[in-house]
Amino acid sequence: MTVTIYDVAREANVSMATVSRVVNGNQNVKPATRKKVLKVIEELGYRPNAVARGLASKKTTTVGVIIPDISNSMYAELARGIEDIATMYRYNIILSNSDQNENKELQLLETMLGKQVDGIVFMSDTISTELLYEMERSPTPIVLAGSIDESATIASVNIDYYGAAYEAVKKLIGNGHEKIAFISGPLTSKVNKDYKLKAYRQALQDAGIEFDESLVVECNNSYDEGIAAVGSLKELKPTAYFVSNDEMSIGVIHAVEASGLHIPEDVEIISYENSKLSRMARPMLTSIAFPLYDIGAVSMRLLTKYMNKEEIEEKQVILPYRIEERNSTKNT
Repeated sequence: MTVTIYDVAREANVSMATVSRVVNGNQNVKPATRKKVLKVIEELGYRPNAVARGLASKKTTTVGVIIPDISNSMYAELARGIEDIATMYRYNIILSNSDQNENKELQLLETMLGKQVDGIVFMSDTISTELLYEMERSPTPIVLAGSIDESATIASVNIDYYGAAYEAVKKLIGNGHEKIAFISGPLTSKVNKDYKLKAYRQALQDAGIEFDESLVVECNNSYDEGIAAVGSLKELKPTAYFVSNDEMSIGVIHAVEASGLHIPEDVEIISYENSKLSRMARPMLTSIAFPLYDIGAVSMRLLTKYMNKEEIEEKQVILPYRIEERNSTKNT
């Protein structure tokens, strides 16, 4: 049978309130009494009922985390940042994959709220109108991690996506390139369409280089599509590539080298992510350092402030980025 707080209190010959104080770390218990209660807890194998504690305190000490794909190294690093801070503040996490599916995102949000989590960290390429509406009316605090809400009604943690993309393309232009291809992830993503693509166009325009739409290839973020993108641009002969993520960038490297060209002597590549893959690639990728772990960690810390009703200095947090220069560019 399940051991209850009543069993511990009876065996230790103390009140249930005393057992509760010991379990919850309340210091208002005599050392001898604490020692006796802890001994009984160990002997009986008592485990506090989290659900009952949640009902009593109106807190479950649980946080829901909804991300597109935990098997993707990018999201795994983000989740690690969330978990480390959650552990520090003694929160458990429930992790769910949304598969970047709008209906599933709505369903998971409803499920998390139904489980009465104390807060939610959410990541998605696109926040739909319906999803935003549900978030705005949620009584549970929500923080967006690496996701854009242009209404700025939901707390979020991001980087300057536009500035990072502009700086990357400007670097390629500065290295003497005029025919620069942009291998983008899905343009349904606000970050890809409204930040990276616009920055790419603006950097070209500012340098007096005409924008050529045929040099923009929309892909689905995979290695194979990176290879296919290079094949589709074969006749245009770009001398540089700005690529939306590291996995596609490795596909670009392999396709370029298979064509007989050398990196960075003949073709230069700058990626946008700086995951572990950027260091595993050969040549190693020059990449915009998207601080995945930090975004997860800061998102979780911001959420703890909301859950504990602490003062919020900045609702929309922008973290710094940098370009990590490696061997896929001529680092001058």
